[in-house]
Amino acid sequence: MDLRQLRYFLAIVKEGQITRAAKALNMEQPPLSRQLKLMEEELGVTLFDRDGKRLRLTHAGELLRQKAESLLHQFNESMQEVKELDEGVQGVLSIGAVVSCISLLPQRIETFREKYPEVTFRIWEGDHFLLGEQLEKRSVELIVARLPFEASSESQSYAVRPLPSDPFVVVIPGKWLPDPAQETIRMQELADFPFLTLKTDRTTGMHDRVVTECRRHGFEPRIICECSSVAVIIAMVAAGLGATVLPKSVMTAFPLPSIRTLPLSDADFQSDVGILWLNNRYLSRAARRFIDHFLE
Repeated sequence: MDLRQLRYFLAIVKEGQITRAAKALNMEQPPLSRQLKLMEEELGVTLFDRDGKRLRLTHAGELLRQKAESLLHQFNESMQEVKELDEGVQGVLSIGAVVSCISLLPQRIETFREKYPEVTFRIWEGDHFLLGEQLEKRSVELIVARLPFEASSESQSYAVRPLPSDPFVVVIPGKWLPDPAQETIRMQELADFPFLTLKTDRTTGMHDRVVTECRRHGFEPRIICECSSVAVIIAMVAAGLGATVLPKSVMTAFPLPSIRTLPLSDADFQSDVGILWLNNRYLSRAARRFIDHFLE
């Protein structure tokens, strides 16, 4: 069995049919069917159960899929490492970022490309679990996320480089402030405000930290909306529906005149941020340079 056959096998897995897989591989169906038969004969197992026109992996087929994907990733990374020996910093760098960290990327990407103009970027946005899956599948090389990283996997080990802590600030409709010149706000002043929090179905870390801080100051926040989108929360604040507490860096991307961003005068709690990647995995030269640049 060789890498070519493994690629054929994974194409069949992806398409679920030999006909569609052959079309995707730009080859005829009979040769692809023969290759699958040869693989099953060589291994002495059945790789697919036939369910009408659909092909479904057997237990043996699923094990081979996992091993084949891992082998091909290792092969591709090895080829990339060898090619980069005599090449400059170039290629496509895929980065994942949680929604509250997207604002950290534009300026750093701009200055990075001034130094390395041959590097282009592919950005994935999602929660910790989605980005953890993309990292394990090698769809992204790096993740920028709030810490702790909630999608920590027992099967994977992450390398983490912390970034400077990001202070939480109160984001409030400007018309709610009796004094337009007010420059700070106390936690207790939030007790009577309708509250908006950033939360997804699977990641609750930031929501929990804000609620815990409210309780530490003696009140239960009156939450009227939990939302996974920073943009939606800020739009709701701008419409006068509620106040929220977010990391300060988030607000650099939303300079709206109808809202005010105020530091807390009686609460010093921070959001920890880090850049993560998989341990024991080859990082492209562009990824290594970007980590160094990000931390400068």
